[in-house]
Parts: sequence; structure tokens; C-alpha cells
Amino acid sequence: MRASYKKHKLIFKRPSGTSRGVLKTKETWFLVVNDGNKFGVGECGLLRGLSIDDVPNYEAKLKWVCENIHLGLDTLINLLVDFPSIQFGLEQAFLSFSSHNPFVLFPSKFTISDSPIEINGLIWMGNKEYMLEQITKKLESGFRCIKMKIGAIDFNTELSLLGSVREKYGKEEIELRVDANGAFKPKEALSKLKQLAEFDLHSIEQPIRQGNWKAMTNLCCKTPLPIALDEELIGISSITQKNELLETIKPQYIILKPSLVGGYKGSQEWIDLAEKLKIKWWITSALESNIGLNAISQWTYTLESKLPQGLGTGSLFINNFESPLEVKGGNLYCRNDLSWQTDIKEELCI
Repeated sequence: MRASYKKHKLIFKRPSGTSRGVLKTKETWFLVVNDGNKFGVGECGLLRGLSIDDVPNYEAKLKWVCENIHLGLDTLINLLVDFPSIQFGLEQAFLSFSSHNPFVLFPSKFTISDSPIEINGLIWMGNKEYMLEQITKKLESGFRCIKMKIGAIDFNTELSLLGSVREKYGKEEIELRVDANGAFKPKEALSKLKQLAEFDLHSIEQPIRQGNWKAMTNLCCKTPLPIALDEELIGISSITQKNELLETIKPQYIILKPSLVGGYKGSQEWIDLAEKLKIKWWITSALESNIGLNAISQWTYTLESKLPQGLGTGSLFINNFESPLEVKGGNLYCRNDLSWQTDIKEELCI
């Protein structure tokens, strides 16, 4: 077996705002394994400024992985604790290589019979008019769960936007989630959560920056609004550490991005621990291309979660790979009558 990698820069159709800044591009790397007769591909995706493996020697580590692919998946995974996105890329590549179809990693009703995954509609930050335009389009296209990023514009304007949605749609009709990406200061967070709770929100993701366990524990204990930990999970790799975090903070939900928490294996460890503590969870993509989104979606379907998942990011880029993934009516489908980009092997230098 041989291995190689290729860098790819995804370009957003429209700059997308978060509380950490505006995203215009997204770097990703494709890890390809092959033996001359068949191939497998996995995506190693970084989020600059957020991924724990956003380090200067990232490509050097990818090169090392390719040179040592003979060590096998289990050994490499154990040696890459500080590189969760590469762990995930390796898991994908080996599953892809072992499959009869390199793009079917987890055969299920999702991959063969148009059985969908319910997803949330993502609303990016911007001015009031742009955010309201996004919300209207998502609702008109059939989404019943909306996730709105907050924390970058005036808070009262954000409250007004949520209020305008609730004036038209009750909580039984539309589920509203918000994601603060750590934007609130600890001293003001509880007050803001009380104001947000007036709009019957499902949950808020990461209200304060990660790493302040004491403040987050206090928030989760007193909050009138369910809190979901997201960034808080990044960089926590051992079972002992994961269990300590969950038992200490006691969040209502956790959100798992496989690229950020060690792939399928790392995510499953979080799920198992959370379920023992009766903490609910859902899966979210981390702005991967359709190759990574495909790998996350197929696995997510097998988990049989009843919550809407965060898997609607495939249409954000102008240079994504054409794939069978399709979003319709607030659901993600893998369409049998659609195919992968015909020249994808050439694109990946296979």
C-alpha cells in the first residue's frame, strides 16, 4: 500500500461570518492510499485558529504518515493523538480502501434507499437584513430546525431577529438553536442566556470561551437554556480527561465534530461517556468538502440519533466536489441517481 496527500483550498461562495472572524477560504488535505488496483481517500480538515493540530509542521506530519503507512491504521492512530484531523483522514482512507466502492464507507439505508438525515439550517452572521434573508430562505425551503450564529453583531439586534422568527413560528413548528462560539464574557453570560431563553430556544452552543471549566460549570447549573459544549471538547483526548470534563461541567448536550475530536474513534468515546451520564449529543461537520461530509454523514446515519444533525455545509463552496449528497426539505439525502465528479481521481492525483 502506498499513500500520498494533496492540499485543496475551498472557496466560500460568500464570506461567512462567525464571532471569530469572516471566513473566505478553508484549507483541507486529501489523504489517498492505493495499491495500484484500488484506492481509498480521506479528508484531513483544519479550522484555522480552532483545531488543536493547526501547527506549522502539519504538512510535515502528513508526509511522515504517508512514508509510514505500512505501520497500519491502529498504530498510526495511537501515534497521532495531537493530530485529530489526520486521525480522521486515516480512518476514512482505510475504510474507503476496504470498501467495494471508495465512497461508501458505511452501507445503510442512507446510501442505498434515499433514507435521509434531518439537519439544521445554518444561518451565518452578518447584518440584520442578510441574516433575515437567510432565515426566510431556510424556512421556505422546508427546514424545521434553524441554527443561528450569534455574538458578532449587536446583541439586541440578534434578539430582534429571534423574536421575528418566533412571531411567525412557535417552538412546535420551528426548533431554534444558537451558536455563540464562545463570544460571551463569563460575567454577562447568564444574563444573556436569560434573555435568549424568552424565545423558547432548543439550546445554545459554547456561550463562553473554552477552558474555563469553573465558569462553564456554574452556567450549566444555573442556565434557563440548555447548553451544548462544542469547542470545549477540542484537545481533550484521553478517556479519563473526557469523563472528568463531562462529570465536572454537566452540560445538557455535547456537539461532536470528528475532524476536531479524533475521528470516529474519538467521537464514539465521547458518545459512550455522555450517554452514561444522560447527556444528549449530535454530530456536526467542520466545513469539510463533500468527501469529508460524505464520510461523516454515512457514519452519523448508523448512530440512529433522533436529533437534527449539523450536516448542511456542502453547498457553501464554489469549488466543492460534485457528489450524490443533496439537501432538500431540511434533510440530507444520498441520491442513487447522482454520482461523484467524474474526474475526481484526476483531481486527487490518483
